[in-house]
Amino acid sequence: MPSLFRFLVIVGMIAALGYVGVFALANFVKLQPREMVVTVPQDKFFKQPK
Repeated sequence: MPSLFRFLVIVGMIAALGYVGVFALANFVKLQPREMVVTVPQDKFFKQPK
């Protein structure tokens, strides 16, 4: 039984570290909004005859 408890504690710690990592990325990393330009060829606007 102690080995099961130890295993569950280790899995819980790994899950907690993952949660803290995601929380830190979500709250402390500031994204810089950028403008994006994509050129679309004109032949993509018209239906091609079959």
